[in-house]
Amino acid sequence: MIEKNDLRRVMGHFATGVTVVTTRDGSGRHYGLTANSVTSVSLTPPLILICVDKKADCYPCFEDTKVFTVNILSEGQQDLSSRFATKGAVKFEGVDYREGVNGCAVITDSVGHLDCRVVLTYEGGDHTIYVGEVDGGDSAELPPLLFFRGGYRRLEG
Repeated sequence: MIEKNDLRRVMGHFATGVTVVTTRDGSGRHYGLTANSVTSVSLTPPLILICVDKKADCYPCFEDTKVFTVNILSEGQQDLSSRFATKGAVKFEGVDYREGVNGCAVITDSVGHLDCRVVLTYEGGDHTIYVGEVDGGDSAELPPLLFFRGGYRRLEG
């Protein structure tokens, strides 16, 4: 079996987009985390999946409210990626957002967003895999923030 650090190194060679996945608790308070484990699953019905670390501060919200929004970050939002990746950070302070159709935060100036509700859940080691049915979303013509080999990257040309 491959070692944890070797897996991380090899997977680091797979370029990904960067997202902030937002959710909320039962009282409507917003939570979020940085994630690049986001995948389109199906067009009919419209399904995507996310993988959430069971130790994430906001993990209980996914279990409680069963809603989330994937915000695809633009290249100017590297600071948001870093902030939402930090445990215990005051994540929404000074962040411009609105609530989406599911009540989760839609971050302004992102490349796009998808508002989802959890329809399936799978155990995935130290993560839980949530399959969400997409209830709404939108996109903008902005350059995306990318992650490759341990650093943020930009599309060239």
